Amino acid sequence: MNRRPTLLAALALTAAAALTLSACGSDEDSAAKDNDKIAGADTGGEKSASPSESAAASSDRPKIELPADVTYEFAWKKTGDPAKDAVLNDVEQRIKAVDMAIAEQDPLHDAYLFYSEGAAAAGSQKYIQEFVDHKARTTGLTRYYNEEVTLKGDGTAALLYCEDQSKAFNKFLETGKTDVTPVTKDAYVIYASTLRKNKSGVWVTERLTSQRGSAKCQP
Repeated sequence: MNRRPTLLAALALTAAAALTLSACGSDEDSAAKDNDKIAGADTGGEKSASPSESAAASSDRPKIELPADVTYEFAWKKTGDPAKDAVLNDVEQRIKAVDMAIAEQDPLHDAYLFYSEGAAAAGSQKYIQEFVDHKARTTGLTRYYNEEVTLKGDGTAALLYCEDQSKAFNKFLETGKTDVTPVTKDAYVIYASTLRKNKSGVWVTERLTSQRGSAKCQP
């Protein structure tokens, strides 16, 4: 969606904290000013699982089903490191799960809660609720790029990435109208997140913050 500053002139997309340099981080950065709140910025996580605990529960993962007009381009490169690639995959699923919750107008959707907990989940719930309150959802193409994954010795992972919302917008359910707004530097958002592998082998987002207009993400 055009998770740009306006949704209904102010559907304060509040999905996480505006990156005070911790996008995708837990606390919604104070920088997540109402107009700066980004979709999908949530946090959550469980105790780390041992490396041997692979995603054996993959069959239990929620099925992501989105409207045909909600599309993505994940320009993330395979790192060649199974753990790092798993982090990227689970973040991708979390992002889609949040948009599915928005499309289905369900602030407590099991899908995004599968990939986030704590402050992250709370941030996503609030973000999704705003769409529900305005009877709106996302539409269009969102691109993700410039990813940087770091695995830490304490069993957590840090991920920085950019989001291009220039071709994503808000669509109102009652009228079917799409709110196409001008593209500005704020259509490019940087996220910083902390994740931890849970007992089921899923990389769950624990911290998430974001910041619009980041120089690192400009085209």
